[in-house]
Amino acid sequence: MGLLGEEDETWRVYRAMHGELPCMADVHTYDGFVITGSCSDAHGDDRWINDLVSFLRALDSMKKKVLGVCFGHQILSRALGGKTGRAMKGWDIGVTCIRLSPSAIKLLSSLHIPSHLPIIECHRDEVWQPPPHAEVMACSEKTGVEMFRYGDHMMGIQGHPEYNKDILRHLLDRLLQRNLIQACQAETAKASLEAQEPDREAWKRLCRGFLTGKLSW
Repeated sequence: MGLLGEEDETWRVYRAMHGELPCMADVHTYDGFVITGSCSDAHGDDRWINDLVSFLRALDSMKKKVLGVCFGHQILSRALGGKTGRAMKGWDIGVTCIRLSPSAIKLLSSLHIPSHLPIIECHRDEVWQPPPHAEVMACSEKTGVEMFRYGDHMMGIQGHPEYNKDILRHLLDRLLQRNLIQACQAETAKASLEAQEPDREAWKRLCRGFLTGKLSW
């Protein structure tokens, strides 16, 4: 599984958009779940989105580990009672430096995570309001909820820890071809790729530390 997987682990891929979700009878056999990005809206009302919301609520009741990334971050927030929608400041595309909260810095100190953490972003939706009792762990200039945690078993990340620069360049070309962004937005995003590097190693430590229970919440 790219950034997160190790050789001695077994990962299964389910395409929720096509109605694929783990059987509830088998959920106990999984150590955790990662909900990835999607071109769909987390605030949408498609059947598969509602099914995924129900599935995430069931995982919460079982206290299963869940990491949500981009769309996964937003749908996880929605499932837990938060609010999502179109980003107030529009598209956020490129390398963005997020700022960890003081409590998150302390929480992640054992993993040597820097307080300012570059990550590749590509989203036009966001979490407007985090779930009740959730803790906002990070923000950025454009996005108020870059990360949140809910208890010790659920965490959302708005950016893409798994993306590299080539992936983003490909996405920029696709977005331009579909007239979803303007040329000036693409140029700004490309300039951010040259200005700083996403800290993929730090993000790997953070994500795996969460999924493997190495954080002291």
